[in-house]
Amino acid sequence: MEEKQVPQFLIEMLEEQYGEQLSKEILEGYTKKRKVTFRINTLKTTNEEIEQELKNNEIDVNKVLWSDNAYIATNASEKEIQKLKIYEEGKIYLQSLSSMLPPIILSPKENEDILDMTAAPGGKTTQIAALTNNKAHITACEMNKIRAEKLKFNIQKQGATSVYVMETDSRRISNFFSFDKILLDSPCSGSGTLNVNDINIEKYFTEKLIEKCTKTQYELLKKAIKILKPGKEMIYSTCSILSEENEDIINKIIKETKCKIVPINFTGIEEIPLLPSKISGTICVKPTELYEGFFVAKIRI
Repeated sequence: MEEKQVPQFLIEMLEEQYGEQLSKEILEGYTKKRKVTFRINTLKTTNEEIEQELKNNEIDVNKVLWSDNAYIATNASEKEIQKLKIYEEGKIYLQSLSSMLPPIILSPKENEDILDMTAAPGGKTTQIAALTNNKAHITACEMNKIRAEKLKFNIQKQGATSVYVMETDSRRISNFFSFDKILLDSPCSGSGTLNVNDINIEKYFTEKLIEKCTKTQYELLKKAIKILKPGKEMIYSTCSILSEENEDIINKIIKETKCKIVPINFTGIEEIPLLPSKISGTICVKPTELYEGFFVAKIRI
């Protein structure tokens, strides 16, 4: 990879935050062709059925330590997976490994009132529905009409009957509402998932974009804290690896409210390639052949 494909200001930001060596590893991670990964939808099928179907189609897979339902396809493309009947029927869902982490770390339970603040296209929403056996009360917000339709389509396809979609900006949700758990997978610059082969990268990935995102992230997190029930927990996540969009936002909220960081720990975490985080107990995933760059924090009121 030629570094000129990554905006110079980002290279400088990464070097300032992570140092020269880690920055090189991150830049290298951007260039990797990521393996196809997917999640088994336990609302519609079992691991055994899917594994047999994959075997019948001569598709080899590996599993990860931290989830019973996450699979890595080692010899198939996304298009090949999409042709399978199990994909058409919503029995599997194509999803990056990193984006499967927030719902798992949220640890949703049956009968809880759960809010997904920025839900489209629905990967994490339907994952929460599956983790709770369709027995939680899930509210999924999406302000963009077209994205909301995509969200509804995926919810229906995945059989996530416990989800109610609100076509609204979750910053405008009434403070009258309150939730047991909240997932805020916030809009971000996407600095963890950059496509360095895109010749237009410098047109859309700008310092102005990061500035705009941080404003939205702060407003969303502030709202989440207001409507989370006392003593309950939420997840703040982004597909950015810049502290401006992650730790800095959280530290600002911590100073203004009584919220606290809950240290993230789960079986198999040692398998995940992590970058150093400025807040102990949060995780920042390094972009690699298997993982997108991703940040996750668990917060308690």
